[in-house]
Amino acid sequence: MDFETESQKKKCGVFGDVLGGVTMVLPKELDEPIPLPSPPSLAVPFELRFQLPDLKLAVRDFMRSREAGEFLSGALAGAMTKAVLAPLETIRTRMVVGVGSKNISGSFLEVIEQQGWQGLWAGNGINMLRIIPTQAIELGTFECVKRAMTSAQEKWSQSECPRVQLGPLSLSFSLSWVSPVAVGGAAAGIFSTLACHPLEVLKDRLTVSRDIYPTLSIAISKIYKDGGIGAFYAGISPTLIGMLPYSTCYYFMYDTIKTSYCKGKNKKSLNRPEMLLIGAFSGFTASTLSFPLEVARKRLMVGALQGKCPPHMAAALSEVIREEGLMGLYRGWGASCLKVMPSSGITWMFYEAWKDILLVEKRLL
Repeated sequence: MDFETESQKKKCGVFGDVLGGVTMVLPKELDEPIPLPSPPSLAVPFELRFQLPDLKLAVRDFMRSREAGEFLSGALAGAMTKAVLAPLETIRTRMVVGVGSKNISGSFLEVIEQQGWQGLWAGNGINMLRIIPTQAIELGTFECVKRAMTSAQEKWSQSECPRVQLGPLSLSFSLSWVSPVAVGGAAAGIFSTLACHPLEVLKDRLTVSRDIYPTLSIAISKIYKDGGIGAFYAGISPTLIGMLPYSTCYYFMYDTIKTSYCKGKNKKSLNRPEMLLIGAFSGFTASTLSFPLEVARKRLMVGALQGKCPPHMAAALSEVIREEGLMGLYRGWGASCLKVMPSSGITWMFYEAWKDILLVEKRLL
């Protein structure tokens, strides 16, 4: 029997009798040393990033909204109305203060002879500065508040109204009795008065006391120096008291008559002459109902300048009745209607026209 030599046994290794001549090949990865994980770093990097909002995109979205269209329509309507009626305002002012002729045609010819056609629009710049933001805020606020109140009424009608239990007494808060148009009109008068009353004060100072306040910048600095911010809101209380019933009645009359007329005629909207007439009638009605408060407001303002101002609105009304009788509450009513009626009608006509132009693409009307 042949025995393997010692060198052959060594060549097979320890497992030579089992594996014979089989050679094991290990992967290359197992031959390389396995890297140990590095210890975590103690310093953790922290990066804080702020991303500013895209103002251009926000402004563009707002300008495309319904609210922006309504505010812009109000501003354009106010500007165009004031431009059209500026000659009437100029002649009315001359007749009120007693300058020149005492009749309309004579005053009209005097202005043209002395100042040319441009004289009919004298002082219209400060009126534009006042009327554009006033009409934008007033008409835009009316639309927004009316729409919000209508939506709230519809939502509350579908669900149970909020209730408050006070012992045996149960109170339910229902909005069914509230007119969204009246609330919108009241809000329009309040917000526009609060926002634009300083412009009204500036206009009065520049118109009445031109020698003391020759320019707008001088008027602003002098009023602020004399009374601070509060001086720009002189007479705000009687103005709000007089504006609230006028604005509420004005918008309520226009929207109610417009809706009833369209339903009666089976029309979706009014034409331009109908807007003009309904707007003029709304202004006439609102001015007639609230005119005594306007007389009392003027009495308070004139009394403040003369140093004998009544203490409040009721005292001013009683003073007018005592001195001039009940008819004194409507002194100057005719001249006021001559101004209010065309202004109201033209404003609504221009406003509805601009809404048709600016909002027709959004299909929001």
